[in-house]
Amino acid sequence: MQKLTDIGLHPEQMLAELPAFVERIEALAQEMNISLSDYQADHIALRVNDLEVAKELHKAWLAYGEEWSNNEINGRPIIVIGFNKSLQVGRWSIEALELPYPGSKSYPQQGWEHLEFVIPAKAKDTEELKALLDEKFPLLPWEKLADKGIKVKASSPSGEKERLPNPTYAFKKAGVCIKLHPCSLKDVIESEEG
Repeated sequence: MQKLTDIGLHPEQMLAELPAFVERIEALAQEMNISLSDYQADHIALRVNDLEVAKELHKAWLAYGEEWSNNEINGRPIIVIGFNKSLQVGRWSIEALELPYPGSKSYPQQGWEHLEFVIPAKAKDTEELKALLDEKFPLLPWEKLADKGIKVKASSPSGEKERLPNPTYAFKKAGVCIKLHPCSLKDVIESEEG
């Protein structure tokens, strides 16, 4: 197996790429007419296509934090690692990493894929979340996003033990994705233990 450094996925290499990735996130938010500066950047996620690479990354990132969760969602393990020291990027402090093991879908690029933000609310489903987003971001041009090349996906992913609904809207363009949801990953994980 290739070393993580050979394929540019060693945690130190990924951390060095983080400011550029967050700049692309901010550019996407700007294109969507939304400001996320007042919201918590809950966690960052990466994507890989190879099971062995995922296992190596899992081990490597444990040097930077502790495993909060190893949960099966949509038929594959999703690992959440809480950082020992939050990642400071721009105005945000990111407390966790989401590492999904590969499923059937192959990603055009491996590495950072999305940043999730908490828009605090008691939204139980994607309809309630959309109403909240309309209220918080009145200039978000839903009907024009497709024309801008921005794909929108609403979902309600959940692990088998989760008790806290956490509907999500994902906005994706050019290999970068912003996800908005009402609860932090930490709260969702804690709900599993309740």
